[in-house]
Amino acid sequence: MFNIDFLEEAKLIRDEIINNRRYFHEYPEVGFEEFNTSKKIVEFLNSLGIENKVVCGTGIVALIKGNGDGPVIALRSDLDALPLEDRKNVEYASKIKGKMHACGHDGHMSILMGAAKILNKHKDEFKGTVKLIFEPAEETVGGAKFMIEEGVLQNPKVDAIVGLHVSELLDSGTIGLKYGVVNAASNPFKIIVKGRGGHGAHPEDCVDPIVAACNMVTSLQTIVSREISPHNPSVITIGQFLGGTAPNIIPEEVVLEGVIRTITKEDRKYAINRLKEICEGIALAMRVKVEIEIVDGYPCLYNNDKMVSFGEEVFKKVLGKDNVIMDICPSMGVESFAYFSEAVPSLFYFLGTRNILKGIVHPAHGSLFDLDEEGLIFGAALQSAIAFNYLNSN
Repeated sequence: MFNIDFLEEAKLIRDEIINNRRYFHEYPEVGFEEFNTSKKIVEFLNSLGIENKVVCGTGIVALIKGNGDGPVIALRSDLDALPLEDRKNVEYASKIKGKMHACGHDGHMSILMGAAKILNKHKDEFKGTVKLIFEPAEETVGGAKFMIEEGVLQNPKVDAIVGLHVSELLDSGTIGLKYGVVNAASNPFKIIVKGRGGHGAHPEDCVDPIVAACNMVTSLQTIVSREISPHNPSVITIGQFLGGTAPNIIPEEVVLEGVIRTITKEDRKYAINRLKEICEGIALAMRVKVEIEIVDGYPCLYNNDKMVSFGEEVFKKVLGKDNVIMDICPSMGVESFAYFSEAVPSLFYFLGTRNILKGIVHPAHGSLFDLDEEGLIFGAALQSAIAFNYLNSN
């Protein structure tokens, strides 16, 4: 195990880590528009003499080379903010109207920049390479898959990858870690139900798509409640029900839009097939026509068992065993790191940034979301420690 106190190393650059986070929080940019964000990171990397290049328009890949040949471990951060108004009363609130870092990516960037500085300082003490990946558009289309297509995991070939996400559910100074699936898969869908419209007083002359669509909404819930094991969390949500123009008119068409969330590949395939079967069966029974569009969204994020075991050992060394919480529940939220996890052995964990005494308890993707910035110091230490120890253990 390493003989460097990475937590002390991170504390030495505490102010820099926090200042970087606040800059990104004040100037958020959404997916594939992170030009100023990218420029700021490139300037930082250049100041340290770290080799880097821009990929996918606003993404960045950088290399910290050790003192000899060895394995390659990647550390990843996302870049983008959300189209949301920042309503916090703090000095570092967003200065860009309608845009906000409401999911912690500002913290992720500052953590990875801090880890880069620490690892670059100690590059003569490890063999191999640390690859830094700054991913654009995580919140929208999943920038990871585009970066993979551009070869970000090659030249040099990545042997393992580590990522993290801040969590308002965990106290600052703790982390959550688990084996197996970490984040759900997502399949957005649209169901178009076509009937025959007419006067609401004469339904016998019509084929009512609203009644058929209502049957679909209620019947689809039985996939979760009666067909998928209760041991495997799953969700089918209808978020939009669009149809009709007046109370006395039966419309020609109704559109349902929603999302499927599942935590295993098997459940994902099953839920998609059953959604189609149920809707097509109801359509046949109720004399409507149905068109179904299902998007192949983010896959499940699976952690590699060996990487989890390795990470647990390293993290307990840094934080103490009582601050590493194992076997947390999987998140039904999606995470584009899943594309990386499909390609190479991966480890993804949750970094506590909750602080009740400071009032930092608000949920992600909300206009009051904030981070306990002291948690970012732990994040920089953990990312540095796992990369350093991986390279010196393989």
